Amino acid sequence: MNAPLPSPRPIQALPDQLISQIAAGEVVERPSAVVKELLENALDAGATQITVRLEEGGVKRIAITDNGRGIAADQLPLALARHATSKIASLTDLENVATLGFRGEALASIAAVAAVSLTSRTADAPHAWEIVGSHHAAVAPSSGPQGTTIEVQDLYFNTPARRKFLKSEQTEYGHCAEVVRRIALARPDVSFSLSHNGRTIDQWSVCEMAKRSAHILGSDFAEARLAIDESAGPLRLHGFAGLPTASKARADGQFFYVNGRYVRDKLLVHAVRAAYQDVLHGDRFPSYVLGLDLDPALVDVNVHPSKIEVRFRDSRAVHQFVFHAVQRALSQTSATAHGSVPAPLPAGDVSASTGASNWRREHQQQSFGAQLSATFSPSPYPPASRYDGGGVEQRMDSYGALFAPAAGAAVGAPVTSMTPQAHTVSSDEYPLGFALAQLHGIYILAQNTKGMVLVDMHAAHERILYEQIKNALDAQADGQDMQVQSLLIPVTFFADAVEVGTAQENQATLKALGFDIAALSPTTLAVRSVPALLKNADAQTLARDVLRDVREFGGSRVLIEQRNELLGTLACHTAVRANRILSVLEMNALLRQMEGTERADQCNHGRPTWVQLDISALDKLFLRGQ
Repeated sequence: MNAPLPSPRPIQALPDQLISQIAAGEVVERPSAVVKELLENALDAGATQITVRLEEGGVKRIAITDNGRGIAADQLPLALARHATSKIASLTDLENVATLGFRGEALASIAAVAAVSLTSRTADAPHAWEIVGSHHAAVAPSSGPQGTTIEVQDLYFNTPARRKFLKSEQTEYGHCAEVVRRIALARPDVSFSLSHNGRTIDQWSVCEMAKRSAHILGSDFAEARLAIDESAGPLRLHGFAGLPTASKARADGQFFYVNGRYVRDKLLVHAVRAAYQDVLHGDRFPSYVLGLDLDPALVDVNVHPSKIEVRFRDSRAVHQFVFHAVQRALSQTSATAHGSVPAPLPAGDVSASTGASNWRREHQQQSFGAQLSATFSPSPYPPASRYDGGGVEQRMDSYGALFAPAAGAAVGAPVTSMTPQAHTVSSDEYPLGFALAQLHGIYILAQNTKGMVLVDMHAAHERILYEQIKNALDAQADGQDMQVQSLLIPVTFFADAVEVGTAQENQATLKALGFDIAALSPTTLAVRSVPALLKNADAQTLARDVLRDVREFGGSRVLIEQRNELLGTLACHTAVRANRILSVLEMNALLRQMEGTERADQCNHGRPTWVQLDISALDKLFLRGQ
């Protein structure tokens, strides 16, 4: 039964206190929102040292002290007034926001639902000044160093219904601590101190970004990360991307910043996730700390009350730039450390598809069929240096490893009949070293200058074949239209107005992706052709996914993901299987191919393909030097 409508009331202006309390509902969701707003104000004031003190999860007390520029005595009442700010003065300023806070609502909203006191001192002031309560209160002399201290006590004391929605003290503290961690992670040039109920929890001194991220995210991330610093035109991406081996079961190790502001933007998350698609299992989440810098005029940070989401003027360019920058970093793995990696994008080329195509064409000229059929490279022996001066037949492979056949053994015999001799190559040239033996038909045991290397031969060969097949398809597609499969009977389906509009407005993009999708009516779309490689996929589902991707990202990752899934299955079934006996030459050939293959540190499912045991680790196992 419907409730009766309330009796009508005349239209009237709301009192200022109620307006501030309504605004507080958007800005001050919980204590952590207060901490975020106050920390952003401190950083905007140029602080290099910030102290955060919490009591009872921030509900009883939040006190934040900074050493920033401070606020003049005559400005303190305005600091607590609604819609008062020093950060914007015109629409032009709003469209070019370079500060973290700018709305002029935070302090007034907080003061509407808590007891607030503000103490501040500028560099030229003889002493500090204080205001308590609201902007109507009087300013009084106080004491304190240059900077500002804001105390917020008894949050929601005057709105008990909202206070009931808060969680336990520990939960609210956890949210506050996470906010401090996020902001501290973005500003290694600022020292932070965090205490709870009188006990210091965390302290981070000024340091480099590498050290700050190690302090906050832990040693596991610090030991398994890749540095990124790429620019293209007005865009710059910098920070660290965790190796696939540092992935987590939850997405709680992902930190993305746009012009220093922490954001949870679906376009950026999608771009990074797509870059990991080839090296990470579907139910795992990568860890990363990444910052995107661009002209403030190219991004709108005013699309969400808490400023946690942003909108880019050219979302497709940003998506492509982030995706390719992270993808290139992941391709430069330890096994390719000797230099066979693609070059970065030239400055200004935001939409280029990859920096690796020229490298691939130069280094991989085999035909598609040959790459599928050739399990290993041809004989690795050079024409010279096959015999030593002493008359004992020895053979030198093309990578510098010298092997002497055992008495009566044929050249190229299995590993058990070969005795490895000393070699003089450096780890910079051949980081995976040289094969010594095969273990249980599964692993390759190799030696490099650092110590011992263990390789999962099936996982490694699977990655090699997968990259070769992809490269061959890419080489065939260069300069040619996408190979398509026309459908004998077009697949029609009901579509909403957004899908129909997307299909009509993006015909060129859809054609480049291999699709012919036509509008038969305002509510019907027909799929007439699909990419030949995906001819067995469900045309309707595929078309809907592609249209969604084109609308949101300007291209389709669905096609690449489905193509790569098919190629991964093919590579898995083609790769060398367990219990196949390999000769030393075959094992060395596999190691050399790994060193020349992108993303060779992981198989297609995110498992590591090889591990390194240093001499020092081996010494510890046997208590040498102790």
